[in-house]
Amino acid sequence: MSRRSAAVPPWLAHALRAQRGPVPWSAVVRGALAAGPLLLVAVLSVRTSVGVVAALGAMLAGINDRPGSRRAAVRRLGVPALAGAGGLLVGSYAGQHVGAVTLTLLLTVLGLLAGAVSAVGPVASGAGTQLLVAAAIGAGMPLPEPGWQRALFFVGGAGWLLVLRLALPTPGAIAGDYRFDGERDAVGGVYDAVAALLEAVGGPDAPGRRVALTAALDHAQDALGGPRLRPYASSAAERRLHAQYAAALPLAEAATALAWAGEAVPARAVEGPRRLAVAVRTSTHTGPLPAPSRSAPALRALDDALLHAADTFDRGGDDSALHTRRRTATSLARTVLGSAGREYGLRVALCFGAGVAVAQALHHARWYGSHAHWYWLPATAVFLVKPDLGPLASRVICRAAGTVLGAVLFAGFAALLPRPAGLVALVALCGALIPVATRHFAAQTAVVTVLVLSLVMVGGEPGASWSRIGETLLACAIVLLVGHLPALGQRGGGVRARLTHAAEAAHVYLAHVLGDGTTDDRAGRWTLRREAYRALAEARASIDLAAAELPALARHAEGTDEVAATLERLVDTTTACAVQLDDNGRLTPEHTERITALLDELAEGRERAGLVVKEGQALPVPLAG
Repeated sequence: MSRRSAAVPPWLAHALRAQRGPVPWSAVVRGALAAGPLLLVAVLSVRTSVGVVAALGAMLAGINDRPGSRRAAVRRLGVPALAGAGGLLVGSYAGQHVGAVTLTLLLTVLGLLAGAVSAVGPVASGAGTQLLVAAAIGAGMPLPEPGWQRALFFVGGAGWLLVLRLALPTPGAIAGDYRFDGERDAVGGVYDAVAALLEAVGGPDAPGRRVALTAALDHAQDALGGPRLRPYASSAAERRLHAQYAAALPLAEAATALAWAGEAVPARAVEGPRRLAVAVRTSTHTGPLPAPSRSAPALRALDDALLHAADTFDRGGDDSALHTRRRTATSLARTVLGSAGREYGLRVALCFGAGVAVAQALHHARWYGSHAHWYWLPATAVFLVKPDLGPLASRVICRAAGTVLGAVLFAGFAALLPRPAGLVALVALCGALIPVATRHFAAQTAVVTVLVLSLVMVGGEPGASWSRIGETLLACAIVLLVGHLPALGQRGGGVRARLTHAAEAAHVYLAHVLGDGTTDDRAGRWTLRREAYRALAEARASIDLAAAELPALARHAEGTDEVAATLERLVDTTTACAVQLDDNGRLTPEHTERITALLDELAEGRERAGLVVKEGQALPVPLAG
């Protein structure tokens, strides 16, 4: 098995890999009740084109419908939907009133803007994608409604799925207020991750468990920190969840310090966090918690954290802080205009603009016949150039295979199903399959292809299965060409930008622990620790994707994985130092020697990888006890 894995190149292995997990039945139900019913109502009302637009909005929102809290879903679904409505508005009026050359230039500029903004984060990336896809659809899909009505119905379709997300309870969520079932599961996951790390202390699985703990904390922060009308948690149930999340932070800190020390902990130490996880999910009391021994600073910190958590669960707490800071307008602008934003913006603009230009040339040459549906080529280019979906070669392979499979399946369905009832049912089925298909890009492409072709045929256009294959292959060729152009900004700029941010966050955290007094400002320390670990997780994800690119692209990120590994050890050591200072106010020689060695190793790694970190962050010299 290992020999076969080693023989498969990373870019191909990624294309064959699929996510695993239980079927998200709640998302499946929402998908079945979204696009299909909207299209059915429109067909029965003899407003089929309206239903097509609304179903498109619901479909694109369904792609972003991920597990999590309802509050986080408002931003994750709502922001891209609003961006898509704006793109549909711009594309509709531009397609009607400007010529081919002007339209191509306009959409290219739009691609530059959307690509640069996508560097901000996952929600911004989803918004940029929907902006461009909807702009291409608005400019290329012939619909009788004016642009403002198209945008309104598009938002209405996405809004209907969001209403379903907010209103329908999650299956199995029977404890407490079902509105917060996503938050409860996320906070419970943090305590489970703490227990898993404690269980692995001293063994080879500990580093991976620490990474899983970081992911659980990030997920809980996002679940609890979604948009709200008031700047604070307004209900008792929500305040309780915030306090329970805050109580997990010192537990996570102590567990990380124990993992750093590498000495196995007693089995009874794992039982406490397990019981806390159950109490979160069932909204019950914890009961007596087994206390670990207090023979070492990290064990004493773990015991104190368990006592604090037990008190918070039994009596309730008033610590509703999520220990995160809002990004300022300056930092957002720096990200958009920085190396990552420039590189991504240029590539998206060139891929999208080239897709529009080629599609317009084929359209005016009557390659499509008498029907204008040239939007598929540039829309495909947008999905292909999106790094969130995997390495470039993997995206191209999966998109091509998925489109061919989807087109063949639709051709068979179209020959057998009655119209329009059968096609409406097919749209509902595809909507239900999207949450499962998102686990692999090829499967998602196949389902979306069948859904869109069904909408096109219901809207009155003839089947376009085989032309979709040709357009997809053209888009693949365009993105492969542009993706390997040698001089579009700094190659690997996105990886280096995230790694630089992680290095800066690690230095700030270290300076705070060694110089600013950890016992006086634990809340500030936890905020900096969360920022450092989150930045590291984002950098590591970007590095792993870059490593799975074709060799011509992967070489631009060489050396960054070693820097990330050093930063991870540095932040872990800083956390251990914080626990040690809390215990007796002095560091041991082991702590100071480890910090010094890691800083030297980091400086060498930065130089080899071409990584630049802001100077001027003087670190205090740690003194041994």
